[in-house]
Amino acid sequence: MKHLYLILTLLLINVTLFAQTGTIKGKVTTSDGQPTPYVTVGLKDMKKGTFTTEEGTFTIKNVKPGNYVLVISHTGTKTLEQPVVVTADHTTTANASLEVSASQLNEVVIDGKHVTNINSRRVEIGKLQVASMDLPQSVSIISHEVLENQQAQRLSDVVKNINGVYMASSRGGVQESFNSRGYAFSSTNMFKNGTRVNSGAMPEMSGLERVEVLKGSAAILYGNVSPGAVLNMVTKQPRFDFGGEVNVRAGSFGLLKPSFDVYGPINKSIAYRVNGSFETTDSYRDQVHSKRYYVNPSLLFKLGERTELLVQGDYLKADFTPDFGTPSLNDTVIPKVGRNVFYGAPWNYTHTQQATASANLKHQLSKTWSLNALISYSKYMRDYYGIERLQAQKDTMVRKLGKNATNEDYFAAELDFTGTVRTGILEHNILAGIDADRYYTGTYAYNVPATYDVVKNIYDPYASPLRTDMPAAPMTGVTNAPINRVGLYVQDLIKITDKLNILAGLRASYLQTENTITYDLTKGGQKTNNNNSRYDHAFSPKFGIVYKPIPTTAIFASYTTSFTPNTGFDVDTVNLPASTIQQYEAGIKNDFFGGKLSVNLTVYSIINNNLAQQAPYLKDGVTVNANTNIKRIVGGTKSQGVELDIMGHPLAGLDVVAGYSYNNIEITSAGDKLGSVQGERLVGNPNHTANASAFYTIQKSVLKGLKFGAGFYYLGQRYAGWNNTTDIKGAPKTNRLISVPGYSTIDISAGYTYKKLSFMAKVSNLTNTYNYYVHENYSINPIPPTAFTGTVAYKF
Repeated sequence: MKHLYLILTLLLINVTLFAQTGTIKGKVTTSDGQPTPYVTVGLKDMKKGTFTTEEGTFTIKNVKPGNYVLVISHTGTKTLEQPVVVTADHTTTANASLEVSASQLNEVVIDGKHVTNINSRRVEIGKLQVASMDLPQSVSIISHEVLENQQAQRLSDVVKNINGVYMASSRGGVQESFNSRGYAFSSTNMFKNGTRVNSGAMPEMSGLERVEVLKGSAAILYGNVSPGAVLNMVTKQPRFDFGGEVNVRAGSFGLLKPSFDVYGPINKSIAYRVNGSFETTDSYRDQVHSKRYYVNPSLLFKLGERTELLVQGDYLKADFTPDFGTPSLNDTVIPKVGRNVFYGAPWNYTHTQQATASANLKHQLSKTWSLNALISYSKYMRDYYGIERLQAQKDTMVRKLGKNATNEDYFAAELDFTGTVRTGILEHNILAGIDADRYYTGTYAYNVPATYDVVKNIYDPYASPLRTDMPAAPMTGVTNAPINRVGLYVQDLIKITDKLNILAGLRASYLQTENTITYDLTKGGQKTNNNNSRYDHAFSPKFGIVYKPIPTTAIFASYTTSFTPNTGFDVDTVNLPASTIQQYEAGIKNDFFGGKLSVNLTVYSIINNNLAQQAPYLKDGVTVNANTNIKRIVGGTKSQGVELDIMGHPLAGLDVVAGYSYNNIEITSAGDKLGSVQGERLVGNPNHTANASAFYTIQKSVLKGLKFGAGFYYLGQRYAGWNNTTDIKGAPKTNRLISVPGYSTIDISAGYTYKKLSFMAKVSNLTNTYNYYVHENYSINPIPPTAFTGTVAYKF
């Protein structure tokens, strides 16, 4: 009995002591009013503290009554000390503002953890104001630190850090095309600052703050996007502190690239930023050259305590020598010729210009609701003429000519409402929005000679004289193609408990392809209405669940659909409906070492059961169909895979990015005749990809500021050419596949920073690996050989 009394007494004392504690809550913001995630908040001279959340809020529980000093600190900012009084059974509010802008926070580190932690960060392309840990979807973020360390020149350099996303081809050497999870990025899957951008112009890397990738289907947010992934490039934003950088990059094959970046306040309410670059370089390919000009100005207006307006734009002018690489031999073989051999003509040209402009208004409607309005415009122009489609028979190749031009105007607008509400014990994080856009594309046609000349021996093309003049190719017509899209969507992330979230949403999409109009310039501009308008609509649902057994681990599963409009019509001349693609995804997200290292694993299955293929017969069921526009919904594909993502900063000064992906996409149903071959893997897609990079900067000793790192990239075996089809009798046609072996490359880097001056050097493709990027069977572009790149930068 005495023991029982003693136990009861101790329990009573503990309960009493617990009841006599208080709580400190608050929110930390920046000087420009933005929430500050991952800031250290603690009580002075006590081992009690926490970090702020993604929303900048913090809570310190079980604090004994008394007077304290709250210490708020973040690397690169002035430490704040704020008195606070705690009383029993009471919540004390203590808000604070750091003397730093939101943009600066993207460039500093706290206790070894960058805000680029892929599980803790909110990605702009995801639209919801929640960390990616709470989303039932895989996310990758490549920070500006990675872009600088790796001296990224092209988007393909960045994509190497994102497993499951890979460059599939480089058609003509002037456009990079990407795939993810077996599906090609269409023109709708590339974004800049949240708005679509034409992928025909290779984007400039010097103007980017980071690259975000939302893997899997994003149809609920963006409509008819390819189900593999969407990629968003975030440009550098204005800042309310003065600073900037000038640098010069130089390297192998005549690379010279000076660039600048300047930012600061105009007054207390307006900040600016301007960055730009010029690049000129030759190539490891004979007679190939490129020249690029880029500028990216932006302004940030603080219109009030709860309202800001970001206005930004950029302009890129890029002149390239189109280069279709090595010819295919007999359509299915890649001949062994020198990596430098150029089969084009010295006058070949591609002139590309792209300009974008956008205005993004953000307004805090209340403590829990906000509005985001975005309008944008982009202009894309390309003028191309050159030798193309290199296809040799035996040792001889006819050089063919191609000339085209494109003029595209793109208008887009978007309005989003996000906020939180409670219904009983449930907390709802809601996104509701509407978006609309319009493409107006003019495609120009030319009267181009069918052939240019003949290369008598592809293994020694310079042995016999070749033409060098530019044939006349007058413009013959232009076709204008307008496309309009509208979408309505709503999404609710429901917090049932601290451990369980459910996401549910639906999008209604409407797509109008207006009649194309052709103007025949050989007949005085005679107008022809092609009467090929079509209307597509689709509903894209999404459902997901996230379970967090502990705060640093999230297990998720989701189901969603996307749609792809089909061209052509059936035997009754009725437009084909859009193909609906289902996707199932599940995974686990983990943070280790206090959030310093994220390790995520994802599995998925993407199923398309209504793929459009050419119809074998006309309506009578007897006449063989020779019209490729007459189709039927009969085919199917299935993409399955697993992805492992590793990213973080496990030690002070150490940055790690690594990953592995397995994907198999194959034809699951093919119809009976004139269909694809069931069980065949789709061209352009490797089964395996892998990447790993690590950079370490010495933090102390006389070597402080010395940096070194290495990168590894692997792209597995894949097929190029075209997938095989069957003939009218159902028998397979002649093999049309080109097997391209897998390859790996290694890069090594070293650098040093002293005060405001820094040096960085890289040797890429250290082992001089020889392989190709292949588009179908006529643009086989060798990958670059071993090359050196160096950058000298001064920050002010």
